[in-house]
Amino acid sequence: MTISAGKYWGMRRMADATGRFRMTAVDQRPPIKNQIRAKRGTAEAPWEDVAGFKELLIRELQAESSAMLLDPHYAYPRGVTMLDARLGLILTLEDSIFRETPGGRLSSEIDDWSVEKIKRAGGDAVKVLTWYRPDADAAVCEAQQAFTQRVGEACRKYDVPFVFELLVYPLARDAEQTREYVEMKTKQAQLVIDSVRAFAAPRFGVDLFKLESPVPAADVPEPAQAGSDQVQALFHELDRAAGRPWVMLSAGAGMDEFRRVLHYAYAAGASGYLAGRAIWLKAFQRFPDWDGIRDELQSEAVPYMRELNQLTARAARPWYTHPCFGAGGARVEPADATFRHEYAGFGG
Repeated sequence: MTISAGKYWGMRRMADATGRFRMTAVDQRPPIKNQIRAKRGTAEAPWEDVAGFKELLIRELQAESSAMLLDPHYAYPRGVTMLDARLGLILTLEDSIFRETPGGRLSSEIDDWSVEKIKRAGGDAVKVLTWYRPDADAAVCEAQQAFTQRVGEACRKYDVPFVFELLVYPLARDAEQTREYVEMKTKQAQLVIDSVRAFAAPRFGVDLFKLESPVPAADVPEPAQAGSDQVQALFHELDRAAGRPWVMLSAGAGMDEFRRVLHYAYAAGASGYLAGRAIWLKAFQRFPDWDGIRDELQSEAVPYMRELNQLTARAARPWYTHPCFGAGGARVEPADATFRHEYAGFGG
């Protein structure tokens, strides 16, 4: 595989100097808005509260991040002027409000936002979450694939990396039901792996997968414990299905759970993480005590990120060395007739 000049640069912007991803997600909307609304006792979460919390996350966590994922409505307006210019800026494009149908969930873009607008806003990459179940209604699967392909084509047109997130969700026939952005405790590993394999097709234009664990995080054992070999085999299958660089999401897992997940992911070839709630959810429980949130972020979240970053530096695979790029590493394809240099490796 080769990579275009713009996508190559965007991938570098998201990664640290060694080509590993230490990315913090601040784009969550329902998990933050719902708790604020409940604490405030209001019909809607006040904009200032949601944006204020996200501003605090950016201020306190950016020093440990190689990139930050912001949403256009809350985090970007309050955070763009304070985000360290050395960090990668990722903007999310999917609407947090999905449409539930008898056959499955349907995703859509945020109103009045597009890949082009994200590029004009200074985004180094575009992130999209697509709810997907390969066993959902055929028409729903086709619609979700069309949605994803449309975004991928736009990312190719505007030469910006496409960061693609997949989450398994409950269908109407499942015993476990939730509309929250949380991991299914009863999910099947094959559903996760088959979903990734489907979107690894070239027509979707995915540059970096943001993936959930194939095994519920609470069920992931410590390395070398009973059952660890079977879990590791599933992570290796996830890597083969992706066929390109990938990172782990936390899906609301606890700190210890997510740390265990990363051990398996890195052993399988993941290039880092793009996580949010595993890092800052404990601090968020103190809302609306702003000083308490800040103290918790400084005393708990930052040391936790440093621990994850040490693990990432030691065990994650630099994105540009992924086998999909071949023995020479990531190579930039000519952008036009005047761009004739071929860059091999991370440093060019």
